[in-house]
Amino acid sequence: MKKILILLLLIPHFFWAQNAFDEGNKFYQKEQYQQAISSYESVLATGKHSAELYFNLANCYYKLHRVAPAVYNYEKALLLSPNDTEIKTNLEFARKMAVDDIKIVPKVGFNKLIADFTSKYHYDTWAWIAVAFAFVFLLFFGGYYFSQKTILKRIYFIGMFVALLGIVLSTASGFNEKNRNENERPAIVFAENASLKSEPKPNSQDTTVLHEGTKVYILESIANWKKVELTDETTGWIEDNAIKEIKN
Repeated sequence: MKKILILLLLIPHFFWAQNAFDEGNKFYQKEQYQQAISSYESVLATGKHSAELYFNLANCYYKLHRVAPAVYNYEKALLLSPNDTEIKTNLEFARKMAVDDIKIVPKVGFNKLIADFTSKYHYDTWAWIAVAFAFVFLLFFGGYYFSQKTILKRIYFIGMFVALLGIVLSTASGFNEKNRNENERPAIVFAENASLKSEPKPNSQDTTVLHEGTKVYILESIANWKKVELTDETTGWIEDNAIKEIKN
């Protein structure tokens, strides 16, 4: 009875959120982007999240040339739909509005090879690939078990070995990608100008000055300071109110 009551209480919130989302879409079509933003953010306030919602919200900010929230919301959308090419394309356009042009230092060595391979798919996709290999393994096992000819048994046995190798490889890749995803703490600079300090102190030396829309990676936290790394491997300390974590 209690569960039914909770469900009945949630139903009006669901329809209200859907109405607000549709209202936001109508505002967007009329090029009333600020009103659309208000509608979309009211949906987020209810706890409803989706790649489409973040994508539409990011498009509004992009149209208003507000680089930081545009990049931030595209990144949020990409977390929920990592293989969406439209999100990736729009994100690249939004990044071009940022003042900072931080170079990406290519990583080298064996770890880079592993990272390049496992990052081809989301860890959920790797899990489905492992399931597919497991199904193929069962088919080969059935063929091996019921086959009466030696040559067929050999073929099925080799097939079982390849499928088993695929299971191990895809499972390991999925765990590696999940671990990387969970340990990575990306954030977007929201302050118009933010000094990157050599130490977590207001009077310490500036390493560089960052501008809104720049992506950083949080390494550690001390009080109201965050140690971050840029894509060119520059590190420094920035005040935590100057950035916004993407995965929060």
